[in-house]
Amino acid sequence: MYYVSNDKAVKIGEVTFSEINYKESDIEELLRKNIDMICDEEESMLIVGKQVRNAQHGISDLTAVDNKGNIVLVEIKRDRKDIEGRREAFEFQAIRYAASYATIEDPDDLVNKIYAPYIEKYRHEFEDRSLTSAELGSRKLNGFLQENVAERNFNKNQKIILVASDYDEQTLSAIAWLNSNNVDISCFKLIPYKINDQVYINIEKVLPLNTYKDYYVNFLESPLKRSTQKKGITRRALPKIDEMLEWGVVKEGDIIVAKGQDHEGILKQNGNVEVNGEEISMQKWLKELYGWSSIQTYVFSVHKETGKTLAQIREEYMEKEQGE
Repeated sequence: MYYVSNDKAVKIGEVTFSEINYKESDIEELLRKNIDMICDEEESMLIVGKQVRNAQHGISDLTAVDNKGNIVLVEIKRDRKDIEGRREAFEFQAIRYAASYATIEDPDDLVNKIYAPYIEKYRHEFEDRSLTSAELGSRKLNGFLQENVAERNFNKNQKIILVASDYDEQTLSAIAWLNSNNVDISCFKLIPYKINDQVYINIEKVLPLNTYKDYYVNFLESPLKRSTQKKGITRRALPKIDEMLEWGVVKEGDIIVAKGQDHEGILKQNGNVEVNGEEISMQKWLKELYGWSSIQTYVFSVHKETGKTLAQIREEYMEKEQGE
């Protein structure tokens, strides 16, 4: 990574979180408030717990529910040294915690055991003070599941996300093997850099590596004719709004409506939206409207002129391109 100063490119060296006095709890709190850092814009997520203790006295870092109804366990280690110095393997610890979440029977069970205590602890972050923590948790969780059409799939599966600034080869090998055996576990690197007194973090998804085909299977609603896939096309992620603007399928000045709501924004050339005279990213705008920790930006953004979501517009264009 480089930064430019007086027309000169200056290389920025990586540092460790320990070198800049970041504790594991600091990273945990950063992700609790900004889980979209590792969610991209293709996943909705609702944080429902922090430092949850299970029956065997294990303490998991963050707990969430995603748009598929999965309970998500986020486990954090500060640096590679912290992983290598553990008596128990990082990934095995996470698997044990995830197994305990498999015992959660239904949304009410999750609210009573995990979400209500979390809301009680962070009550100042929630606007509705007239409801009890359990009532508010039930309303928010069930609303999240309904909006994402995930009620029937609640906790059918559990998902694990590991976060660290670096990983040892043994951990990566174990995660790759677990992926190959259909365990939903991924790992992200949060790599810190420091310029003067400012800390910058580069985020990199290490495993699993998604291909173009994988994303079609996971995210697009209609079946895809795999046999007509354009030769040579491989992508690490679905195209974003900047590419959609380049394609011309949406344009600057278009009105974007929050799905199921009356709130509107004006699409800007850089992919942000202007709302009430303020420019803001679509992710942040929609997150605040729905009150979730992360949101599927393209699923919950409706192009007012066509009445289609940005996900539908993107899908139609990509299928057209593949058919040519």
